[in-house]
Order: sequence, then structure tokens, then C-alpha cells
Amino acid sequence: MGLMRCLVAAFLLLLGLSTGQRVVTVPKGPLYRTEGSHVTLWCKVSGYQGPAEQNFQWSIYLPSAPEREVQIVSTVDDSFPYAIYTQRVRSRGIYVERVQGDAVLLHITKLQEQDAGVYECHTPNTDERYFGSYSAKTNLSVIADTLSASMAPQVLTRAEGEAVELTCEVSKSTIQHTHLSVGWYRLQGSAKHHAEEVLTLSKDFVLRPGPSYAQRFLVGDVRLNKVGNTTYKLSIGGVEPSDRGQLYCEATEWIEDPDETWKDISRKQTGRTSLAVMSQGRDLSVDIAAAESSLSEGDTLQLNCVVGAQRSSSRHFQVLWLLNGVEMARVDPHGVLIWEDEYGERAKQGQLRAFKHSNTVYVLTMYKVGLKDNGTYHCSVSEVKTPGDFHSIQTNLSSGIQVDVKPIERRMRLSVSTSTPQVMAGDALILLCEVQGATSPVSVRWWHLPPQHPGPRVLVATMEQDGTLSLGSAYQDGRIRGSLRLEKGSSGAFTLVIPNTLDEGDGGRYGCKVTEWSQGRRWTEEGETAVTVNSMGLGLHATLRSRIATVRYGQSFELVCQVSASYTFEEVPVSVGWLFQPSPPTGHYHKLVWVFHNGTVVWGTAQPHFQGKAQLTKAATSFRLCIHNAAAADEGTYQCEVEVWRRNTPPLGQPAATTRSNPVGIKVVLPESKLLVATEESSVEVAGGADTAIECRIVFAQNNSQFAITWYLLPTSPTDATPLQIVRADYSSILEYGAEFSSPAQKSRFLSQRVSSNVFWLRILSANTGDQGRYYCVVEEWLWLVDGWYKLGEGASGRTMLEFKLPERQLQLEKTNHSISAREGEEVTLHCLLQGARQPTSHLSAMWFRREESGRIRPLLTLHRDGAIEYPQQSLAGRLYLRRPTAGNFSLTLQSVEEGDAGVYHCQLQEWQQQSEGEDWVLKASARSGYTQLTTIPPESTVSSRICSSPPLLNFILYLPLVLILLLVLAVFCWYFKFRKSKKGNITGDQLMELQGDEGVKKT
Repeated sequence: MGLMRCLVAAFLLLLGLSTGQRVVTVPKGPLYRTEGSHVTLWCKVSGYQGPAEQNFQWSIYLPSAPEREVQIVSTVDDSFPYAIYTQRVRSRGIYVERVQGDAVLLHITKLQEQDAGVYECHTPNTDERYFGSYSAKTNLSVIADTLSASMAPQVLTRAEGEAVELTCEVSKSTIQHTHLSVGWYRLQGSAKHHAEEVLTLSKDFVLRPGPSYAQRFLVGDVRLNKVGNTTYKLSIGGVEPSDRGQLYCEATEWIEDPDETWKDISRKQTGRTSLAVMSQGRDLSVDIAAAESSLSEGDTLQLNCVVGAQRSSSRHFQVLWLLNGVEMARVDPHGVLIWEDEYGERAKQGQLRAFKHSNTVYVLTMYKVGLKDNGTYHCSVSEVKTPGDFHSIQTNLSSGIQVDVKPIERRMRLSVSTSTPQVMAGDALILLCEVQGATSPVSVRWWHLPPQHPGPRVLVATMEQDGTLSLGSAYQDGRIRGSLRLEKGSSGAFTLVIPNTLDEGDGGRYGCKVTEWSQGRRWTEEGETAVTVNSMGLGLHATLRSRIATVRYGQSFELVCQVSASYTFEEVPVSVGWLFQPSPPTGHYHKLVWVFHNGTVVWGTAQPHFQGKAQLTKAATSFRLCIHNAAAADEGTYQCEVEVWRRNTPPLGQPAATTRSNPVGIKVVLPESKLLVATEESSVEVAGGADTAIECRIVFAQNNSQFAITWYLLPTSPTDATPLQIVRADYSSILEYGAEFSSPAQKSRFLSQRVSSNVFWLRILSANTGDQGRYYCVVEEWLWLVDGWYKLGEGASGRTMLEFKLPERQLQLEKTNHSISAREGEEVTLHCLLQGARQPTSHLSAMWFRREESGRIRPLLTLHRDGAIEYPQQSLAGRLYLRRPTAGNFSLTLQSVEEGDAGVYHCQLQEWQQQSEGEDWVLKASARSGYTQLTTIPPESTVSSRICSSPPLLNFILYLPLVLILLLVLAVFCWYFKFRKSKKGNITGDQLMELQGDEGVKKT
């Protein structure tokens, strides 16, 4: 007994817990519903305590703010909805239907795209304590309605028992997995809202006939076939009088919810086809039918008059068309049409048409009907025996069909505005086109007319009646202006958003053109608004400044680039580049360094020395470049260049605007040169053939300086002679000889030598009279600074005159001056004759010189006392020869005379004698010959030279003998073959005579 009581108590406890726990349930998500459809969401509560009628509150969490609750509607609090839903709740666009005390339905009569989100159903607590769940959530996704069903309206007349086929085009493009059901329905009489089901293909691919067509479906008289992917065909094998009426096709799209139930999310109906059936067995019946009897102004009315009679093809009928009992037109048995006056004029204008389709079908078509075409239409059929007979056998009047033409009122209004009348390039443009009073779907066309560019309007975007969006060619590339959007709001507002404007060209006038279609007619309204797009270059300015323009070597200096603009500069991507032009200018600026918007720093390659000593900083609109340890290479002109990009566009490609600052010159002052070179004039006397030295002395210079020494010779004649560079020794002691002293012989005789830290010598070995002149040096002071060698200054020494000591006696040379001419290419000999005796133990040396037109005397050839010959100019070594036919003859022979050999020639002889064995040779005597003027003459033109100078003549002379030999060989061959041929003919004749003689012998 005690155990039983425990079990009962435990059971009651569990029962109390189960009944006391509140549970709120909603449909399991996600749910997919089409835009524009009527959507219901149920919500139930169980396990609650308190009153039987519970209250419910619906909220939504939008995808844009998934954590933020937006209140929609409540069963208890009228102030519960947020502002964005207040109007729809008040207009019953959103409302709650109570199914029972603890269950409700949330109705959204016309689902919008922004209705997508997570819906929450909440029940306020009525329990004694909180226990269970008080809300539940489900996810609702809004998808596009892509279902379409179409069938062209028509009027069909069939005799009883004939077949009828109707086709319906049904298509969808929903991404989610959905099913279709397609059904055919019939309307008869005035029951326009009660349709009878003919045959339906369900979503489960099962054919289901209507009650009236079940038997005929079973015997195969009524069929529905799917032809292809989108075509559904209804076939009725034999029509019956009960089939009269208006037939249409209805397509429904279904989707399976997570709770495994199927829900219709879209339903579309086609136009209607009027079917008239002529009954068999009646003598004369007349039926009138219209494709559409309720019309608007401008629509087309088509009436069919169907005559039912036995053996109708052999009978003759006359048909009258009547409006409100008044004759409009008549068609005689031959099909001849006669209009009444008023209608005849309209027929001439193409507004009316009547004809005999067959002997039993007559058609009246009225185009662009008006209000005067309202009324009841009849057709009267009279049968006559023969065409032209005025007496009718029988007449029958059809039932009346009421045609109602409604006037079309033009109530559409349009307003165009913008919330961004003035923007900066890169900002978005938002344009609004509001349409009011439109009763039918409209199409919207946006156009743009740039400022100060007269011409055709540029198409921006078009939205068709079905919501199809197409962009103009200039706006299709989303990389240029971003992804352009054209959105349709619930209240007929069309919003055009251009995310990124390019430049001033995107300003100007934007227009909206709205077109409404209704019953074949259309109405158009158009409006426009003005927009200004300012260039990012507007007001963009850069100013470069520096506190100091002259900087000492090793000092730091700073450049400040101050940028200003007419917009908030900090909100746009900015790149700053620093440019540098060395001094002296090279014609263009080098890219020093570039600082991009994302902080990336790219150094230029033309001036790499800046990278290790430049510092870059930024503060608001101020950009600074600090150069440490200024060097000579830092001297030049600086500029800063600023590039800005559009605000909402990734900074790629060309910037939206660019500006350069003013140039700022920076001068770097090197350490001052204190170089002082001795400038005293002096002279040096040297005997011919002896060695000598010219001194260059530095009086004062900095301790750590290095010197480059360049030695010059100023010839004695002419007086305005240009100094000749002998040799240069740079601060690294690398020698560089001048052009006049670059031969090996000259290099071996002129040497630059540093004797001490401040004394330099030019050593001249084996000096000769051609070395006479004034010598001086130019000293350059070089100092190694941080980044290289720099020339601080230079100074020139005084002149040192090199003179030759005359020997004790003079040799006797021929002093007569001569003038000779030589033709180019010939050989010429210039004489140098020694007259008188010389010491038998002495040796002679000879030198030949040529003075050019410039006055410069050049040595040509030197015969040393030991017999060695030296050519200072190696290019003449192959054409100059020293001939000594006798001991005192030192003639110079010049072969193949050239034009450049013209000039004044002379020779100089020196007598050398050695005092005793092992001692130096001493110059004892010297003499200079007279001058010989050599004039060159151009070569004489000869026959051979003329031939060689004329390629055609040369070719003719070369090839003429070959041609003559070839012709001779051909003539010999021809003669030879002709001789052989004639000889062969003689032999053949002799053989023939011998054969004839033999035959004669045989006959005898």
C-alpha cells in the first residue's frame, strides 16, 4: 500500500512539471517565400497557466543588424511596432490573426525584400513563475518570384465532337529546389469567380481531373501532356456543348519546408481563351463570343459570330452586326461587306474590320475602342435560297454580349530628387524617382547629360516592368564606378545609386523617364535633377618650404610640404613623392622617394645615397623630409608631388588628382679652399739632348688635401698659341697624357714626379729644340668628404721658360729656302746638306720638323747619335725615310704624298762629342737648315683612273671579251654540226646507188 502511494505521488509530480512548463513553437526554418506573395507564419503556445487567451508579440532580427530586435506587431499593444512597420500595420499590410486562444497567424500581405530575417514570436508571461520557453525563432528568406505562365488569348469555335488543343508556357528560374503544378480551368456564364477544374498536373507529377471531366479523363478524351521543358498541352478529343466558356491555365510553384510539408509560394494565371461549341442537330443557331468584353480605351475588341446549321457549306447566309439594335455592317452570302456611314469612315481609317472567315464563322474587329463603343452587340443571321434573294427563309438573332469600355484616367505623377546635390569625385550619387498614381507596372529609364557637353543623353540604367535591370554601356564595368544599383521601393520609389563618381563629367543633369502600359496604350512622365561633382583637384595645392636655403657641409636640413584642399584631406587616400634635380640641372627631376597611402615607402634608384640619411614624417596635412649630413651631392632643387584618389575606390591606376609644389633650391657649401701655388716667373736653360725639370710648388693647402697636377706647354710661336696639355696626374697619381704627347716616345720623355708633399716636377728627358716654350702647372685641391672626393679649388703656377744653351760653334748647313710641289700619291725628297768639316770623333744627330698652318711645329723624325731612328708620330713611320747618300746628306723622303703633308719643313743637326771613354756625350755644335715649302697637287686623271672610277665602264670592259669568246664558240659548233650533216647525206646517196646496181644484176 505504501509503494502504491509513492508511485501515485511521483506520477502527480511529473504531471505537474509537464503541465507547468511553457513551450512556444513556430515553423521550423529556414523558410523561403517569394517577393510580393502573401505569407503567414503560425505561432502556438502550450503548457501555460493563466487565461485561455494568450497574447503574442512578433519581432524581427534583420541581416544587417542580427543582434538588434525590431518590433513588428502585438496582439495587446498598439504602440508596439517600430516606426518602419507602423504604416504597414495600420494599413493591415501586416496583421495578426487569432486562430484560437493559444495560436495565431502572422500575415504579411505583400512580402518585400527587406522583410527577410529571423522572426521571433514572444508570449508575455501569465504563469505564477517563469518556467519553460517564452519565445521561438524562425528564419525567413525572401527570394525573387521567377514563375511565369503565358497563353495568348483567342476565340475558338468548334463543332460538337471536334478536337481542341491549348498550350501553356510555364517557366521558373528559382535557385532553390521547387516543384510545379499546372492546371486548366473553365469559366462559364457570369460566374467569373467560380472556375471549374478541367485537368491538373500536381506537384507530385500526378494527373488529377475535375469532377465534371473525370469520366472523359479515364477514357482518354481529356489529356494533359508536357512538351519540352516549358510547354504544357491540354487536348480535348471531342468537345461537348458543356465545354463552352473561357479556358485558362494556372501554374503554381511549391517548395518543401523543413517540416517536410509543401507550401505554394507563387501562383500565376494566363489569359483566357473563349471556346464556342456548335451543337449538332439544330436547324439554325447563332452564337456570339468576344475574346474580352471588359476593355479600356484604346484596346482591341474582337467578336465572333458562329452559325450552327446542318449542311452549312451548301447554304447561304447573310450576317448583320448590331450595336444596341442599330446596324453597323452586313456581310452578304458572297462575303461582300457593306458598312453604315459612320462605321464606313472608321473602316477607311483602319479602325474597323469585318470579314467572313468561313460559311459559319464571321468576325468583327474594332481597333482602339472608345467610350462610344459601349453597349450590347448582336449578330443577326438570315438564310436565303440563293445569293441576291431578298426573301429570307429564316432569321435568328444571337444573344447579346455586353461590352464595357472603361475610360483611362491619367493620374500618374513623377518627382525626381537627389540627396547628394553636390559631391566630391569618388563619393556616391543617390538619385530618387518617385512615381505616384500608376495603376499598372511601369518601366524606368535613367539618363545622364554631362555638364557643358551638348549632345545625346547617355543611358545609365533601365528597369523593365518585370524588374529586369540593364545598364548602359558606360556603366557596365563595375571596376570604374562600382556596382551601380537601381532599386524599387514599396511605395513606387526608384532609387539609383552610383557608388563612385569619377570626375566632373559625372555631374550635370540626371533624368528619370517612367512609362506605364495599360491595354496596349502607354503613358510617359519625365523629370530631372541637377548634380554637381567637384574635382578632387579643386583647391588641391602643395607648398614646399625650408628654413634655410644654404647648408654647410655635414649639417642637416628639413623640407616641409604643406598640402591644402577644399575637402577633408584626411579622408582620402594620399601618396606623396619627393623629387630632386641635382645641381647643375640635368633637365629633369629624379624620383627621390615615394610614400604611398598605406605607408609603403619606395626609394628611387637614380639617387640611392639619400636612402640611408633621409627621414620621412607626416602630421595631418604636413609632410616632412629631413636630410642628415648634407653633402655636395645633396645640392639641387627639391619638389614634392601629391596624388589623391577617390574616396570609395581602391587606390589603383591613375590618381584622381595630382599637384606639384613650388621648387625649393638647397645649396651645400663645401669647406673653403686655401690653396696657394707659387706664381713666380722663371726660366731654365738646357743644352740640347740633356735632361731638365720644371718645378711646381704649393705654398699652402689644407693638411688632408690631395692634389691633381696638370702640366701645360705654351709654344713660343705663334703668339696666340693655345696651351698644350702634356700630362695630368690626378689625386690617385693616375697619369693621363694630352693628345700632342700621347705617343710612346713622348710619354717616355715627359714625366710628372712628386718630389715632396708640396713640390712637383715635370721631368723632360733628352730635351730638344722642339721642346722650347713656357711651361706651367695647374694644381687642383681635392678633399675626401663623407660620400666621395670633392674638388675644393685650383690654382695655376707662374710660367717657366725653357731655353736651349747655344753650343760653342755652329755647323754649316745649307740655309737656302725652297718651294716644291708634289702630286698626291707621288714620292718627294726634302734635302738637308751639311757643309764644311766636323770633328772625326764626333757623332751627328738629325731631326726633321714640319710647321702646320696653325703654327704648331711637329717633330717628324729623329736620328739619334747612335744611329737609332725615332718616329714621334707612328702613323708616319711607313712613309718617312731618312736617306744618307753621303755622310753630310740627311735628306727626308716622303712616299705617297697626301693632302695633309703640305707645310713648311726644316731639319736640325747636332754634333756630339765624348771627352773620354765612359763620360757623357756633350753637344758641341748645332745648326738649322733653311725652310722648304711643300705644296700638294691633286692626282691627275688618267684613262685607268677614269675606268676604275666608273663601275659601268669597268664592267663593260671586263665582260666584253667573255661575250665575244662565247659567240665565237657557238659559231664553231654550228659550223661543225652543219659539216657533219652534209657529209652524212653524201654517204647515203652512194649506198643507194650501190643497192640499185645490185638489183639490176639480180633481174638479169
